[in-house]
Amino acid sequence: MNRAAILWRVASILVAAGFIAAWQLIANLRLVSPVFLPGPDRAWAALVRGFSSGDLASKLIGTLEHMAYGWLAASIAGIALGALIGSSRMMRAYVAPSLEFLRPLPVSAIIPVAIAMLGLTQGMALFVIAFGAIWPIMLATIHGFAAVEPRLYEVARSLQMSRAAVIGRIALPSALPDILAGMRLSLTVALILSVVCEILAGLDGLGQWVLLSARAFRSADLFAGVILLGATGYLTSIAVSLVEQRLLAWQTAAR
Repeated sequence: MNRAAILWRVASILVAAGFIAAWQLIANLRLVSPVFLPGPDRAWAALVRGFSSGDLASKLIGTLEHMAYGWLAASIAGIALGALIGSSRMMRAYVAPSLEFLRPLPVSAIIPVAIAMLGLTQGMALFVIAFGAIWPIMLATIHGFAAVEPRLYEVARSLQMSRAAVIGRIALPSALPDILAGMRLSLTVALILSVVCEILAGLDGLGQWVLLSARAFRSADLFAGVILLGATGYLTSIAVSLVEQRLLAWQTAAR
């Protein structure tokens, strides 16, 4: 790690420490009622207490399950559809209008439709999360496949490679950086929609924890849940970034 990277890392830590100190100062001075704004010390105590009792751990597992299932479903469908559309100019021409119709639809408008069809169930949550998370993956995959060098396709035709072989050996490795970037972005979308579904449908998870804490004016528990959600998003993003670096190590070596 070079000096500039170390300085940026230290600066980011100092900014976070300054934010926490300002938060504690505001709480200690009671500029905002403690009923609504607990200090970071109370939020941390609530976080520890929640994990000690096991309640917060079970809520975290519920949110991770909702996020993971929706994200995996979106990843599988998004990569498959994106590869099919991106590798064919004709498919892009025919399917593009339908994609442009569906893509701008806000997920908030889809949720009532999903509830009407599936009820307040786990299936509804899976559908909503997958619908919202599929777009970054599918659009990135389409772009990655469409951006493959035409000369590579000419080489594949001269070698009489099958369509599946062209996709698996030429197009997919070339589009992999775009696909992984889309998957990392969609993971954040999946986490957000998991919380939304847990709040609306009363499903077991951190969204339900935050909602019930707010209704009972347990501000420390509420902030503990919010902090845990932020940490979950941060750590899962780092995990995907590490996997991305590992899978794309061959590009760095080639340079």
